[in-house]
Amino acid sequence: MSNFHKEREVNALKRLDEITKELPTLCRRYFLGIAQTTSPLTRLEYAYDLRTFFDFLIKEGGEFSGKQATHIDKNDIAAIEVFHVELYMDYLARGEATSVQNTSKTIARKISCLRAFFKYLFKRGEITANIMQKVDSPKIREKPITRLDGGEVSRLLDVASSGHGLTEGQKRFNKATGLRDETIIVFFLSTGLRISELVGLNVGDIDLERGSFRVIRKGGDEVILYMPEELKNQLALFFGGAFESIDKAEPLFMSLQNKRISVRAVQDLVKKYARLAAPLKTISPHKLRSTFGTNLYRATRDIYIVADVLGHRDVNTTKKHYAAISHDVRKEAAEKVKILDDSE
Repeated sequence: MSNFHKEREVNALKRLDEITKELPTLCRRYFLGIAQTTSPLTRLEYAYDLRTFFDFLIKEGGEFSGKQATHIDKNDIAAIEVFHVELYMDYLARGEATSVQNTSKTIARKISCLRAFFKYLFKRGEITANIMQKVDSPKIREKPITRLDGGEVSRLLDVASSGHGLTEGQKRFNKATGLRDETIIVFFLSTGLRISELVGLNVGDIDLERGSFRVIRKGGDEVILYMPEELKNQLALFFGGAFESIDKAEPLFMSLQNKRISVRAVQDLVKKYARLAAPLKTISPHKLRSTFGTNLYRATRDIYIVADVLGHRDVNTTKKHYAAISHDVRKEAAEKVKILDDSE
């Protein structure tokens, strides 16, 4: 595992300990109970969600008014009713916790966290009933996938490599980072990596001779993926013949401060170039991943291949995102079927 992933997990565990001290004691038991089946980052997200829920209960009033979250015990949790959870969902929908309305997908994720928490407490005998079994999840309104077409991809790469259309200030930075930025974009578009996977790459993870690279997937699994010719050529240009002499423990993509590039920096550079290449679309690194997934599905017509390459543990996740373009397949099928065979 690269230093990036190790440091990220260490920081997540440290932050988890800090948040847990603000929560009911049962939460600490819960996090210990799921430690072997979840990543530190997942548990940290759960901690944030549980903190939001208990903050809501205390602010909402009633029997929880004036309590401190750390003083909430299993008897208090047993007193939570479906009504409280439904009020919580309404609270999230109105955005009172963050001043920004939560999407149905975000609310569903937070409710899923509560389901897992109550299920654990019920299973361990801390509570005698699991009220979350009676709570309906919000209907998730799926948005159409935003992806780049061929012309937009060409313009995106051109802007990154040439700086065309950038401000004078941006052009000065582009002279120093253009090749790096173009390589990052090519990496996304030709492999479908998640942003954390790309940022975590070290030089030693790249095997130019075999055209492969090692990546730490979400959840900590290490896999070997393969590069298309375009990426191999781009990396050869990026290294400029110095690949063998570079310290293999060095991050693959560096900032101007000679440190590992950050997730935020990658997000910003993609948005900067995409505003010029596809001004009517909101493009992020994840949208570049979607572009790759779409192209791979169209090329293979195999959702299982797409799921494997993208690192989806559940193929249903892949189907939800990419099977929407199956109308292409249906259209092709219709064009191939003829009532009368011309050969007869």
